[in-house]
Amino acid sequence: MPSLASLSDPKSYHILTYGTLLGSNIFQTFLNGPLAFKVLPRPQFSTLQTAIFPPYFTFQTALPLVLAATWPGEQLAGIGGAALRQNAGPRGLLEGDNVWVAMIPIVTMFGTSLLNLLVLGPATTRVMKERKHQETRDGKKYYDPGPKSPEMQRLNSSFGVLHGASSLANVIGLVAMLYYGFVLADKL
Repeated sequence: MPSLASLSDPKSYHILTYGTLLGSNIFQTFLNGPLAFKVLPRPQFSTLQTAIFPPYFTFQTALPLVLAATWPGEQLAGIGGAALRQNAGPRGLLEGDNVWVAMIPIVTMFGTSLLNLLVLGPATTRVMKERKHQETRDGKKYYDPGPKSPEMQRLNSSFGVLHGASSLANVIGLVAMLYYGFVLADKL
């Protein structure tokens, strides 16, 4: 049973934050998104993703900040269940090797999610809405077979580029999370 001291220990929150960050990314990337794509009609899938992504990217942007704030640093000694640590917290990320092994992965997680939250996500949603209006003008869905209008071809191409960039940013963030997991295991 954990001691009450663990409730005030930033390490506890660091581990819980890391687990939440990694778990939510893996769940959304490999389970929720692909499964919803398979079982929902395209319009409903688009509606779902449009609703999920802003809070998801906000969550994925905020949690690396909590990781930085609760960075455990290095344990110097442990006496009677209490540990003496150095270079803990955000300032500790700037000390020695911590810049390379911890700060850069945390900044990468933060940056890729912020990029998706502020730039790629809204741009992708905007193109999706434009594509919906173009479907009305063309009288056919963007995914219907047959020739597409030049404007629909342009919108489909733009969507593909934005969606690909967003997915790439998400995977880069995931790789940083996985790498950081090994760093964290070594520190605790």
